[in-house]
Amino acid sequence: MSDDDALQSHLLEGVSRTFALTIPQLPPVLAKPVSNAYLLCRIVDTIEDETALSSTEKRKFCQQFVRVVQGNEAAELLRDELGPRLSTVTSPAEHELIHLIPRVIAITHSFDPPQREALASCVEIMANGMAEFQDRDLRYGLANMEEMSNYCYYVAGVVGEMLTKLFCHYSPEIAAHRDEMMKLAVSFGQGLQMTNILKDLWDDHARGVCWLPRDIFGQCGFDLRKLKPGHNDPKFCEGFKHLIGIAHGHLKNALAYTLYIPSRETGLREFCLWALGMAVLTLRKINKNLYFSDSSQVKITRRAVKATVLTSRLLRSSDILLNTAFFLAGSGLQRSSRQLPALGHHTDT
Repeated sequence: MSDDDALQSHLLEGVSRTFALTIPQLPPVLAKPVSNAYLLCRIVDTIEDETALSSTEKRKFCQQFVRVVQGNEAAELLRDELGPRLSTVTSPAEHELIHLIPRVIAITHSFDPPQREALASCVEIMANGMAEFQDRDLRYGLANMEEMSNYCYYVAGVVGEMLTKLFCHYSPEIAAHRDEMMKLAVSFGQGLQMTNILKDLWDDHARGVCWLPRDIFGQCGFDLRKLKPGHNDPKFCEGFKHLIGIAHGHLKNALAYTLYIPSRETGLREFCLWALGMAVLTLRKINKNLYFSDSSQVKITRRAVKATVLTSRLLRSSDILLNTAFFLAGSGLQRSSRQLPALGHHTDT
């Protein structure tokens, strides 16, 4: 393992144990740019989550970071300006990541031009999109499902597009399905992000944020302004189950995306299947405990994670068995009776 690989592996362990687990399944020539991409996205997240920064300052640092990734500004300047502004709210691992921005960017700039373009485009769209939601009053949810889809696109769908570009650069066989996969990648991202939003409902609520769409719950007769832990309102659960159904539909698209990857590319399939499998199991757990009041109550166990890994490895080469396993894993989950909502600001660039 090169010094670059060792550094990225170390940083990923600190900021994302999930991706530290899944990325090594990829072929080494893909693992390096994908690791780098997740670190770049985490830098954007760190800026956006830092409570010591005003919205204006967050925009300034995000735009500065976009220029750094594009190669139009020195990474050392951003490190020296941003690092001292981080508070203890930002984790030690994220402090280290910001301190090592020049090292991370040097790796970014070592990639082929198409890879660099994919990473830079992702960072720019994510940074600009997340800024749209910075100044909003999010205590009582988003206005509608379209806004939720847009948010999911900016934080996850655009990552799916970026990964697809990297996969297509890696394999001409995958590139033959680029257009179909780009659309499904956005849906994949939305399914994963919606699952996280549902799971983290009360964590977000505790800090005065709600990412649920008011229109869905309004149709069920529930006002999100009345939402509080320990509620016993079946109208809320009706709306929540509807969102579970939408997320489940997007995860079905995620499986279709995965099956476009040639079966012999076992590492790429596992990378996708692990995320997909853990999301479906999380939705199942939420669905069985709709009145949960803490995310720990719907977090899947380590045993479930191990079962996902084992199942993926056993079935990864058979499309028929993977479809069957997905159907069985999703049994009991509501299936959306209408067309899935628009998928944010999808782009084919």
